[in-house]
Amino acid sequence: MDIAGFVTGAGGIAHRQRVLDAGASAAAIRSAVASGAVRRVRRYWVATTAASPDLCAAAEATGRLACVSAARHRGWWMPPDAPGGLHLHVGRGSRSPRGEVTAHWRAPLVPVSAFDLVESVVDTLRHVADCLPRETALVLWESAVRTHRIPLGELTRVRWHSATAAELCAIATGSSGSGIETIFVHRLRPWGLEIRQQVPLAGHDVDTLIGERLVVQLDGFAFHSSSAERTRDLAHDRALMALGYRVLRFSYTEVVYNWPAVEAAIARALAQQLHLQH
Repeated sequence: MDIAGFVTGAGGIAHRQRVLDAGASAAAIRSAVASGAVRRVRRYWVATTAASPDLCAAAEATGRLACVSAARHRGWWMPPDAPGGLHLHVGRGSRSPRGEVTAHWRAPLVPVSAFDLVESVVDTLRHVADCLPRETALVLWESAVRTHRIPLGELTRVRWHSATAAELCAIATGSSGSGIETIFVHRLRPWGLEIRQQVPLAGHDVDTLIGERLVVQLDGFAFHSSSAERTRDLAHDRALMALGYRVLRFSYTEVVYNWPAVEAAIARALAQQLHLQH
């Protein structure tokens, strides 16, 4: 059996028992370690050079990736200014992880296999709710719902044991196409406006539609990887205007770092009733 190949296929790190269950012998594992094909991580894990440093750190601490570390591992959209550092869930009675690690000690809401180094999606949602600023946490919740296609009704039936998680569950929609869209809609929610997201108009979805006629397009942090995309967006804006829609476009930097200017632009449009059908 190609032990290094098996471990690489398992994500670069695997529990020793999984390797044994796949058909390797204990002697073969020892030989692979001795040859440098894999290395031991604590007593029960073996890893290759392809292993994620975060997963190895979780194994070293006898813990699991949690909170923002689990979110990053799963590919949820993460604001560039989101907190860094390693977050681990460790069991009660375990030693505190070494180094600059944020430890989460609460009993998990959902059990996971002893062979897993990442906590459940539900536990990650609870941890980010309790650990991060509310707006940043909502961005991660929306990304999780969209990434994993989680039915909202399923989340409402979870007993969160966290007031913040319950609040986020109540306002999450799964409609946001990006993190910047979540931030924009969240900041406008107190205005009491009718806001729809990802509405198909003129052949493409628009990010947000306020009222009946005011389209707001939001350019993400990594906006436009090619001039062709920019040309397509401008053509879509023109098509919308030809149909009688008013289009406002804001960048990630404007929404996140210059929100008063965005608010002022929206207020001026509303004052002119550009969101209404005439």
